[in-house]
Amino acid sequence: MRKRVLVTGLSGLIGGAVRRELAGRYELSALGRRPVDGVPTHVAELTDGEALRRAFDGIATVVHLSAASRGTLPWPEIRDANVVGVYNVYEAARAAGVARVVFASSGATVAGWERESPYADLVAGRGATLASWPKLTHEAIRPNTVYGASKVWGEALGRYYADAAGVSVICLRFGSINDADRPRSEREFAVWCSQADAARAVERAIEAPEALRYAVVHVVSDNRWGYRDLAHARDTIGYVPRDRAEDHR
Repeated sequence: MRKRVLVTGLSGLIGGAVRRELAGRYELSALGRRPVDGVPTHVAELTDGEALRRAFDGIATVVHLSAASRGTLPWPEIRDANVVGVYNVYEAARAAGVARVVFASSGATVAGWERESPYADLVAGRGATLASWPKLTHEAIRPNTVYGASKVWGEALGRYYADAAGVSVICLRFGSINDADRPRSEREFAVWCSQADAARAVERAIEAPEALRYAVVHVVSDNRWGYRDLAHARDTIGYVPRDRAEDHR
C-alpha cells in the first residue's frame, strides 16, 4: 500500500512542484480553503482546529506548506496562518497519531544575517571578491521580518511536539522559490531554490528514517555563492540538490 500523505497548500507554488514529484508514489490528499482538482480535498480553514481534524485520520505524513508567506503582510494574517494555523496542524497530527509532520519553514529565519558582511556582499553580487565565507548552519537564527519570526515559532513548536508527543518533525528552511523557476535578482544567486529541488527535499523528508525525531535543514539549490549549509541536510535526510543558480547567468 502507498503511504498516505496529506498536503496543505497543495495548490501553491511549492505544492504544485511537490504534486508533480510525488504523484503516483503516494496516496495524496489535500487540506485547504478550496478543492484541489484531481486530489481528494478536505475543505477547512487552518484557524478552525475542529473543522480540519478529520483530514488527518489515517494519515502517515503531513506536509504543511500552507502559510502567509510575504513579509509585508499585516500581523493578523501572519498570526492566523503561521501561528494559530501551525498550532492547529501540529495538534491535529498529534490527536490523529500521525507519525511525521514536514513543516515548510523558510530562509527568512536566518536572512537577518544578510545585514552584515560577508553575507551582505554575497547577496549584493560581490561574492567574487571573497576567498571563502562561513556557512550558516541549521542552528543559526536571525529572522529579517515578522514572517521569518513566525517560521521560527513553527520550528520551535515542532520541537515541542517531537519531545512531548512523539511526532517526528522535519523543518525545511526553503530558499527563494519563484514561478519563473530561475534567479531574478543578485540576491537570488545566493539563496535560490529550484522548484524541483524543493520537491526533492520534501520527498527526502517523507522518506527519512523513522527514528529521526526532529530536524531543521536548509533547502536551497547548489549555488556557487550560497551561504546556507547543505551538509546537514545531506547527512540528516539525504537531500542533495541538482540545480544551480549560476546556470541561469
